[in-house]
Amino acid sequence: MMKTFEYRRRRYLFIPLILVAVAAFSAVTMILWNELMPLIFHLPTISFWQALGLLILGRLFFGGGRPYGWWGRNRWRHGLQERLSKMSPEEREEFYKKMRYRCRSWYSESPAEKEGAERDKSE
Repeated sequence: MMKTFEYRRRRYLFIPLILVAVAAFSAVTMILWNELMPLIFHLPTISFWQALGLLILGRLFFGGGRPYGWWGRNRWRHGLQERLSKMSPEEREEFYKKMRYRCRSWYSESPAEKEGAERDKSE
């Protein structure tokens, strides 16, 4: 019973926080636009509501409209985990070796790993 009450209370606090965040982003957008764009590009100044509209338009063009939402960005990770769970330990180790070889510039290897990779190449 206590958890339900806390959840309801948090839910009602969440909505005003979202509204305040949207208002703050709109205000910052309006201020930045009105300070920079008229001076740089000779564009007119905008109102708060126009700044809010620009934010919504930018979200639709550059980040919104995805049917899977924010959680879909890691869909590939779930597929990879499923694929790895079906592999035997030997296959998994071979897969990791190939990935380490392909991505060697993306992370720094310890000297022991570099020696092992050099030995694997020479064989």
